[in-house]
Amino acid sequence: MNQIQNLIQENYQNFSPKLSKIADYIIENPNIVINSSITELSALSGCSETTIFRLCKALNLKGFQDLKITVAQDSVKEPVQNIHEEIQENDSASTLLNKIFTSHITGLQEALNVIPENELNQAIDLLSSASRIDFFGNGGSAAVAMDAYLRFMRTGIPCTYQPDTHFQLISLSVSKPESAVLVAISHSGSNKTLLEGVKIAKERGMKVLAITSYLRSPISQLADLTLYTPTNEIKVRSEATSSRLTQIAFLDALYVAVSLKHQEATLKNIRAMRKAISTQRI
Repeated sequence: MNQIQNLIQENYQNFSPKLSKIADYIIENPNIVINSSITELSALSGCSETTIFRLCKALNLKGFQDLKITVAQDSVKEPVQNIHEEIQENDSASTLLNKIFTSHITGLQEALNVIPENELNQAIDLLSSASRIDFFGNGGSAAVAMDAYLRFMRTGIPCTYQPDTHFQLISLSVSKPESAVLVAISHSGSNKTLLEGVKIAKERGMKVLAITSYLRSPISQLADLTLYTPTNEIKVRSEATSSRLTQIAFLDALYVAVSLKHQEATLKNIRAMRKAISTQRI
C-alpha cells in the first residue's frame, strides 16, 4: 500500500460522505490527480474545491500541491526519479544528457503544437500597446520573469520586475494602471502571492496575461488572457524544469514579435546596450 492510501485509510472512518467521495476518486485515479489543477480535479470528480482543500487538511497535508506531490511520489518506481523522471541510477553521463535533452525537446514541441494562433496574436497586441509591462513570478518562475524583463526592456516599453513578493504587492497597489499589463508567470497557476497580485492588478484596472501549465488553474480564472504552456513533465518535482524552458521559449517569441512592432526603438536600445556592455569586456 502506498503513502496516500495509508493516509486515507487511517482517517477514512472520520470522513464525511463528501470527503469519502473525493478520497475514493483520488485512490482510483492517481494519474488524473497528478496532471490536474484543483479546478480541473473539482470538475472531473464532481467535488467542490473546498471539499478537496478539506481533505488535504484532514490528511495533514499543506495543501493541494502537497497532495499532488504525495500522489506523484507513489507513482515513482525508483527514488532517483524524484530528481528526473526519465533517468535510471546506472545511466552514463552521455545517456543522462541524451535523455534530458530529448525530454526538453519533446516538451517544447508539444507546447508548440497546442498554442492557438489567435491567442498568440492577442498576447502580442496586448503587450505591444501596453504603456508599461510588469513581470511577476515566484520560485522557479521568478527566473523566467526576470529573463523576460531583461528582453522586453529593449523594446522601449517601460518594464518592471520585482523579485520580492512583498514588493510585488506594494508596487501594484500604488501603480498607475492606464494601459498597463501584468504578465503573471506560474507553472501551477495556484501560487497564493501571485494570485493576490493578480487580484490587485485587476482591481486597479490593469490587464493580466497569465502564462501557466494548467489551463483551468486559479490564475486562468482571473486573467484577461491565458497562454497555456503544457509540459510532458511528471509532477513529482516541484521545480518543474521543463515548464520553465517552455515558458522562456514562449516569452522569447513574444519579445521578438513585439520588437518587430517597435522596431526603431528596439534597434536603438540594443545598440545603446551593446555600447554600454562593451566597456565591461576585455
